[in-house]
Amino acid sequence: QVQLVESGGGLVQPGGSLRLSCAVSGFNLDLYAIGWFRQVPGKEREGVSYISSADGVTLYSDSVKGRFTISRDNAKNTVYLQMNSLKFEDSAVYYCATRPSKYGNTWYPWTIKEYRSWGQGTQVTVSS
Repeated sequence: QVQLVESGGGLVQPGGSLRLSCAVSGFNLDLYAIGWFRQVPGKEREGVSYISSADGVTLYSDSVKGRFTISRDNAKNTVYLQMNSLKFEDSAVYYCATRPSKYGNTWYPWTIKEYRSWGQGTQVTVSS
């Protein structure tokens, strides 16, 4: 059974940092690309970061580029999202999801329908 579990969210002050984890089970992580998305009430889910399966290519949305870093540890079946210099507008529920290899390499990994399995999300709140 495929399962993704996000953790590491919480309340942080502006300028602070958090590291989110996406623990996967039921499949080999190295066969899938992983995307991080976020969503606030009333808005569409937006792509934040992506890491490919084979060669570890990383991509970021313009809103987080230079502040967030995605990484993966296939041995631990876990993908991380290090978030630094957090802003009020980063507040959202963050989700990780798997992108099957059949979609191939991409420079635009934000198409939600290409993602197969999703975690339940973890809340990030940036507030003073």
